[in-house]
Amino acid sequence: MKFGGTSVASVERWRNIRELAAARRAEGVRVLLVVSALAGVTDALKALCAEDDASARTQAADAIAERHRALAAAMQIALPERVGTLLDGLRQLAERGPEADGDPLAWKALVQGHGELLSSALGAAFLSAQHLPTQWIDSRDCLRAVALPNQNTRTRTLSATVDAQPDAALAERLAAQGEVLIAQGFIARDENGRCVLLGRGGSDTSASCFGAVLKAARVEIWTDVAGMFSANPRQVAGARLLRQLDYEEAQEIATTGAKVLHPRCLSPLRAPRVPLWIKDTNHPDMEGTEIGPQVREAAPSVKAISTRSGITLVSMESVGMWQQVGFLADVFDAFRRHGISVDLIGSAETNVTVSLDPTENLLDSDAVAALATDLAKVCRVKVIAPCAAVTLVGRGMRSMLHQLSSVLAEFGQLRVHMISQSSNNLNLTFVVDEDVVDDLLPRLHELLVRAGSLRSDDSQLFGPSWQALYGSGEQDIAPAWWRGERTRLLQLAAERSPRYVYHLPTVQARIDGLKHLQAVDHVHYAIKANNHARILQAVAASGFGLECVSPGELAAAKAAAPDAPRLFTPNFARRDDYAAALDDGATVTLDALHPMEHWGELFTGRSIMLRVDLGRGLGHHEKVRTGGSGSKFGLPLDQLDRFLELARTHDVRVQGLHAHLGSGILDAGHWGEVYAQLAALAERIGSIEILNIGGGLGVPSHPGEQPLDLNALDRVLSEVKAAYPQYRLWMEPGRYLVAESGVLLARVTQDKRKGGHHYLGIDAGMHNLIRPALYEAWHEIVNLSRLDQPAIALYQVVGPICETGDVLGNDRRLPVSAEGDVMLVAQAGAYGAVMASNYNLRETADEIVIE
Repeated sequence: MKFGGTSVASVERWRNIRELAAARRAEGVRVLLVVSALAGVTDALKALCAEDDASARTQAADAIAERHRALAAAMQIALPERVGTLLDGLRQLAERGPEADGDPLAWKALVQGHGELLSSALGAAFLSAQHLPTQWIDSRDCLRAVALPNQNTRTRTLSATVDAQPDAALAERLAAQGEVLIAQGFIARDENGRCVLLGRGGSDTSASCFGAVLKAARVEIWTDVAGMFSANPRQVAGARLLRQLDYEEAQEIATTGAKVLHPRCLSPLRAPRVPLWIKDTNHPDMEGTEIGPQVREAAPSVKAISTRSGITLVSMESVGMWQQVGFLADVFDAFRRHGISVDLIGSAETNVTVSLDPTENLLDSDAVAALATDLAKVCRVKVIAPCAAVTLVGRGMRSMLHQLSSVLAEFGQLRVHMISQSSNNLNLTFVVDEDVVDDLLPRLHELLVRAGSLRSDDSQLFGPSWQALYGSGEQDIAPAWWRGERTRLLQLAAERSPRYVYHLPTVQARIDGLKHLQAVDHVHYAIKANNHARILQAVAASGFGLECVSPGELAAAKAAAPDAPRLFTPNFARRDDYAAALDDGATVTLDALHPMEHWGELFTGRSIMLRVDLGRGLGHHEKVRTGGSGSKFGLPLDQLDRFLELARTHDVRVQGLHAHLGSGILDAGHWGEVYAQLAALAERIGSIEILNIGGGLGVPSHPGEQPLDLNALDRVLSEVKAAYPQYRLWMEPGRYLVAESGVLLARVTQDKRKGGHHYLGIDAGMHNLIRPALYEAWHEIVNLSRLDQPAIALYQVVGPICETGDVLGNDRRLPVSAEGDVMLVAQAGAYGAVMASNYNLRETADEIVIE
């Protein structure tokens, strides 16, 4: 059990350690505690070493001594004799200085190693006084450092490597000393008997070395967070706890920036296959991260996105390097001589660029300058700094590249100095300017979740978010309505399957939420999302209008709610469609020149809306982005003047502007930007009264996504509307109102294993719900019959249609399922039944509305 500096800095924390160690003893195992120096003491010892004046060094030593005496007093124990001896020795080292014995590095290691010696000696005394007899041992008598090839003296002394081969004799000797032992992190002894340090993260490394040498049942790293997360939670509050990782994935995440675990600590554990846990000292009952040897059955997934700042790039260019034998040997020999290891490598015909990670190198400006001077003898050298490395980590990275288009697009506007895809297929790294990382990281994490590349739905891999664990402001999300209606839904599925079920109170709740938007003057519901008569009636009864895109929808709207205002917003419709809409009394929207050029007389004397393309599209998939040159919607802005000229010729009044850029948008600021752009255009036109900012209000689907903040949306719209108060504000949401109200019920028909896949067949398919096949939409899928059973099987959930694309859910973690089980596909209230077909001459699912 390893405890870091903050975990040993106060008597309260030592009481936690006592309880945790006692709990492990109660499990019947011996416990070895490995502790760091008190928080801040290692830094104080480093500062002491940097002092040139003996009196300043002794003052620093006295301050450190006082810190430990104060802790002993708080522990209500007499200062242990060993602590007193160590403090006397520290003062003597401070007085003598680094040159006394002619080995400044050895002196520095002795001084800096005192932090762990002192904290462990205090801890042994306190725990024993608290009725947990604890034996103090010296890690330097247990851990032996070995010299590696190409290590210089500085690295061997201050960043040493331990030989962590299992040692049965040592295990037997320690077991004979007691049931609870305490040792130091960070220090070891080399083959000459000198004290050496294990470098940054040395206490983690010490714990894993002890675990390997003793072949422990497990190593536990106790720290101030619950474990490793999918991103730095202090930058991304929605980062998810990583429940399980194998050694290689954990190594990559730690190496590429995660601070909770030092990457060097994993290597010793692999050969003896000792698992490692990361746990929160202050919340011991909270689940943590388990790292072990096995690669469990799982879909390829980005596990984490991590960053490292302070990266230095060294670019080396020479025309003479092309196919020149020995050129790279000369280049990298310079790195060896300066004791600098490289991280990433990129090469071209005349250039080699490498990155230097400061966490793995004792870098300073002098070291880099000296390296550059040597390299300049064989090539032109350019040093680029400060940079940052942004790394996506996950097993099977290459197989996910097709899912990363939206993520990769974020790098399009940045200066990307290097791209590196690891040979072990575990990471993809981008080196960018350091100043962009803080804003970039949260956006990338969100995009990974929404693209399905970070499989936050897999409960075996991902745990709760940082917000949920530590209460830092995550919105409370009410359980889905169908959980409370489980019995009723099982009965409905028993009567007929497949079938859609719509929950009217959920629709009403979404309506009520939109009605509280003070800035919005009128809402039209886009009935293409779900045109069930009961839903149209509920929407109309609330005072909303109905937005239609075809004569059939106009007829359905009129039949269900004849008094509701109708808005006709088609795309590439026939002339007759427009004529029918005008006769119906609907407000008509045009989105192209053609109707005005060729059918202008049809609109003479009429007021119309004009849909414009603002030049960009948004949404999780290209097929839901309805703006930009790649979309068929909207009048391009370069044709606006021609459209207005034709409108004047035909005495057509353009009373409103409309823009809709895409679906599934969760950023409240988006609609404020649309309103402002439309308002700027409206001021040029002069006749505009209405600005329709479209729909696209997102519904969170993947676990961990936060719902659209309607209060924030209202604030954004109110602020922009205050600048343009002369316009009425319209919206036309569709999916937002109905998606969560509907579920698709289906029954399991059979299962099949084929290669590495386990297929679970159900009697609903792409003919019932085409969204997954059409644009890779993600819907939660649960086994309603076994809702509370553990989800341990990994399935491809497929339907009965004769198409390879008939997949409703890829790589879904579900309970082991059997024929006849009722499956539920959530968020199916929008674009479900309305897009269904009789393909393969299969029946469509019927629709039920429940109050």
